[in-house]
Amino acid sequence: MLRHYAAEYETAAFIQGDPSWFMHQVNNSINQEAMAFLASCLSYGSRKQFMPKIQWLLDCAGGDVDAWVRKGGFDDVLPVGDCGCFYRLNTVGQMNAFLRAYRRLLLEYGTLGTYVREHASDGLSAVEAICGYFAGEGTGGLVPQDARSACKRVCMFLRWMVRSDSPVDLGLWADIIDKRTLIMPLDTHVLSQSLQLGLLSCHSATMSVALRLTETLATVFPDDPLKGDFALFGYGVNHK
Repeated sequence: MLRHYAAEYETAAFIQGDPSWFMHQVNNSINQEAMAFLASCLSYGSRKQFMPKIQWLLDCAGGDVDAWVRKGGFDDVLPVGDCGCFYRLNTVGQMNAFLRAYRRLLLEYGTLGTYVREHASDGLSAVEAICGYFAGEGTGGLVPQDARSACKRVCMFLRWMVRSDSPVDLGLWADIIDKRTLIMPLDTHVLSQSLQLGLLSCHSATMSVALRLTETLATVFPDDPLKGDFALFGYGVNHK
């Protein structure tokens, strides 16, 4: 059943209405990486609410997301210290702090991919490296501060970057991280579906549970356990 759903839902049609859509709207790998990172960080809560916020960032950048961040163009629309709400729990000022930290990383390392290449060797260490860089930057949790949590959005971003030969994922970092070491993006929906299917017995969304689920899915998809992400999505669609 899981193999069937993975094959059925990992198609170009999956992108429509998914935050991965945004990284397919920009040109060249540099902009795709930057757009994917911004989109993943804002992908929490309701899609109807966060998708327009991601679109707004893309519009502000004029499609050249990497250059917009590098040049600090965000300062013009997201003022430092502004306490107004940007999206749900995040203020305008926190968005500015997040983008400033990301800009510093780009200026120091060139790309986020280069940073990960220098600081990680597998999926878990990549999560830890990304979370570690943004820790203490006042970003309001746009990047998790503690890699012991499930870090769903970071794991999703890594899926986008690492998995190749996919109509959805980009595979830009296929030579940096082995896709067999990626970690399942675990949120309450995936947790609920996994419990229903007997893939998990634990009810908490933590990194240790995400690793356990990944190991279980690797018995079904040994060369590419995150095919299970599409499989569980398909299961959720068909078993509401």
